[in-house]
Amino acid sequence: MKFTLSWLRDHLDTEASLNEIAETLTDLGLEVEEISNPADKLQGFTIGKVLSAEKHPDADKLKVCQVLTDEGEKQIICGAPNARAGITVVIAKPGMYIPGIDTTIQVGRIRGVESHGMMCSEREMELSDEHEGIIELPSGEVGEPFTDWLAAHDPAKVDAVIEIAITPNRPDALGVRGIARDLAARGLGTLKPAQTFEIKGDFPCPIGVSIDEDTRENGCEVFAGRLIRGVTNGPSPQWLQDRLRAIGLRPISALVDITNFFTFDRNRPLHVFDADKVTGDLRIHRAKGGETLTGLDEKEYSFSEGQVVISDDTGIESIAGIMGGLATGCTEETTNVFLEAAVWDHIQIALTGRALKINSDARYRNERGIDPEFNMEGHALATRMILDLCGGEASEVVVAGKVPDTSRAYRLDTARVQSLVGMDIPADQQRKTLEALGFTLEGDMAHVPSWRPDVQGEADLVEEVARIASLTKLEGKPLPRTHPGVPRPILTDKQKREQTARRTAAALGYNECVSYSFIDAASAALFGGGGAATMLENPISSEMSHMRPDLLPGLLQAAARNQARGFMDLALFEVGAAFHGGEPEDQHLQVSGLLVGRTGPKDVHGQSRSVDLFDSKADAEAILSAIGAPAKVQILRGAEEWWHPGRHGRICLGPKKVLGVFGELHPKVLSALDVKGPAVAFTLYPENVPLPRRKSATRPALHLHDLQAVERDFAFVVDTEVEALTLINAAAGADRTLIEDVRLFDEFIGGSLGAGKKSLAITVRLQPVEKTLKEAEIEAVAARIVDKVTKATGGVLRG
Repeated sequence: MKFTLSWLRDHLDTEASLNEIAETLTDLGLEVEEISNPADKLQGFTIGKVLSAEKHPDADKLKVCQVLTDEGEKQIICGAPNARAGITVVIAKPGMYIPGIDTTIQVGRIRGVESHGMMCSEREMELSDEHEGIIELPSGEVGEPFTDWLAAHDPAKVDAVIEIAITPNRPDALGVRGIARDLAARGLGTLKPAQTFEIKGDFPCPIGVSIDEDTRENGCEVFAGRLIRGVTNGPSPQWLQDRLRAIGLRPISALVDITNFFTFDRNRPLHVFDADKVTGDLRIHRAKGGETLTGLDEKEYSFSEGQVVISDDTGIESIAGIMGGLATGCTEETTNVFLEAAVWDHIQIALTGRALKINSDARYRNERGIDPEFNMEGHALATRMILDLCGGEASEVVVAGKVPDTSRAYRLDTARVQSLVGMDIPADQQRKTLEALGFTLEGDMAHVPSWRPDVQGEADLVEEVARIASLTKLEGKPLPRTHPGVPRPILTDKQKREQTARRTAAALGYNECVSYSFIDAASAALFGGGGAATMLENPISSEMSHMRPDLLPGLLQAAARNQARGFMDLALFEVGAAFHGGEPEDQHLQVSGLLVGRTGPKDVHGQSRSVDLFDSKADAEAILSAIGAPAKVQILRGAEEWWHPGRHGRICLGPKKVLGVFGELHPKVLSALDVKGPAVAFTLYPENVPLPRRKSATRPALHLHDLQAVERDFAFVVDTEVEALTLINAAAGADRTLIEDVRLFDEFIGGSLGAGKKSLAITVRLQPVEKTLKEAEIEAVAARIVDKVTKATGGVLRG
């Protein structure tokens, strides 16, 4: 948002300097991004008077001038045709930089005659393109700074331009008056009374307007217009052209410039039709799809079904709230004009503008929301200016729809400022602040002005009070001590686990990735999400339309971006929330890790290998152990569809409490997210890890059995589709008392086993509790192991 200092002072009566205004705007939340002050480059230029101008002795087109300056009489060589005795000029002294010619002048000799400065033209000072001669001033005292003379006689030439950043919640600051209102509320001046006009039409409007029923909701709520006939549409006055040029707009004609002026002055986008080019009445409706229009930018646009447009009897003439059509646009030959002001649905404007790839000032404002109650008043102000600058006579106003009722009120609890913000602001000052911002107070109820759609609750009232009072006045204070003595730990068990998980993953060689909580619908659907419950009402973009159902999509997208830049081997992790619905209980903490490519680069110790599910399993178990998971867990099958159906595992405490999942990712998921495999991952659920029943300052001593453990190896020939987990669980169930551990240590396929067979070898560790085991007891347990495995797998003990 750009505006000039003089423009601001049209609405704000203030003596504040440019720097004071800029600092205050930033403090109010309207961050100043840039200040362009034309006076800065004109510092040092002074006014002089030419006493004489004689022909140069050695050049026909040069003159030797004697000029009276604040440093006395100086000799200056000049080639301007209008250099003559008696004129008042602008002097640049030696050592000064001339912006228009990018030169620093010095004392020099020109054709043998010494020159002590320069008399400047407007182009040399970047005041205009005029370069036919040097500047001749109608007045001015010798030695007077030229910037002071301009400020008094031609202030537009030294009018500072301020550019501020507007956050999406402050559409009211897209008008100069809204900015002035904030400054006045802070106390940097007084808001000048707004002009109001009531213009009664001289004749009925010959152009009717209507809104289709299916367009009134989420399309156009009110559309007003009137015909102004007999106008003279030429160049706009110089003051208006200067303001538009200062903010980067090109003056076009009086009618168009007036609509652009109100777009920035009062945040009131308007549009003018050449009434002689409109056939019949104007109708606001939704496009059927396939229609086309050539816009004012001379580009052709094709409409999709449902987009809101304005049509006459011949077809579409304007893209509602975004851009007019070339066919009905105003030119300097326009004599009859139809002035339009409407309130459009801001979401519809945003969707249409994004689809058609049009970025206009009208779209920028309409999609953020304009003041609906100012619609008719803004229309009247623009009508008054057209009549003043272009002449003509106005018809009666025609209106379709009605101005929406946005009235609402919230209770002002003056004590909440202290509790929410920590600032001690007197109650009467809070009330005065809100009144200065346009709120109407009745008792303790604050009625929100129509130009503030962002105020939606009591907390917003507190924010406004604190913002105007200045959050920079907040003082740091120590938190009160609720308990004497040594402070208790401030981290909760959940926070400790998050911290431990991060440190452990980093120690394992992973790089932490912090991704957005929003992802696109297609990626969310791959991981069981993408439903209406996790869809955002107003997404930043289509790539951020849903809350993530899992952390893996973000890690995979990060991996794809890294691989596109040549980083093929990756180890990434993230700790954060996943979302499965719109309620607080549908948000769960996850720890996810992703390994892609190979285990490391080639080195002198041998070749690296591709990552596999055992890498992800080992890392998952290490993190679970670090955050306090029991050592005894079960590895079960049955994970979600984004895992490889045969190469994954669930880490469980019993059949229902899942601590995590590990394994290879499904090839279709890798393909959809453009990740080149191999890729393995894990997802852990720290909230499912049981907390210790009682806290202890020290770890219990490691308990070692007095009796010797016994280990026995078994090899079974089973069908190739039999899982090792089935065999391990069967062996472990042979004797729950004696069998302490069962581990797989070998797998063999081929050789003499034949097709469809494999050999799985396990080590079973027996730990006696009461007495040393005899050989017969060991053999009895071994027999039960063989029997259990045979029944569970159909395999046989390998001879």
